[in-house]
Amino acid sequence: MKTALLLIAHGSRQADANADLYHVADVLRDRAVGDIVLASFLELTEPDIIEGGKRCVAAGAERVVLLPYFLSAGTHVRRDLTEAHARLAEMFPRVCFHLAEPLGRHPLLVDVVVERLREVLEAGARAESDAGE
Repeated sequence: MKTALLLIAHGSRQADANADLYHVADVLRDRAVGDIVLASFLELTEPDIIEGGKRCVAAGAERVVLLPYFLSAGTHVRRDLTEAHARLAEMFPRVCFHLAEPLGRHPLLVDVVVERLREVLEAGARAESDAGE
């Protein structure tokens, strides 16, 4: 079964902010996590979720995993993404659509936070050391 991963971020009018999701999509595509890996956005930029889903199907996906690139399961995930999931399933009844959980409480995110803290503390220690010379 040909599988697509449709990453979904909030979206921004700032291209640099949207570039992060495209980067993640590129890395995942390079790692061959699915047959198709695309980025889409809830609002403020294109492609939106429905268009992203259509592109997955047009590329031959028989199963599409909608993966929220969100930290928490707030209104957007619980309402908006659930509605988009239902709409895509209705539009393409022969395709299996699955809505994954947001990134939020995944244990590896704690590791990312610890790493970011370590980076800042090491950079701060170097800066403090340079200032003391």
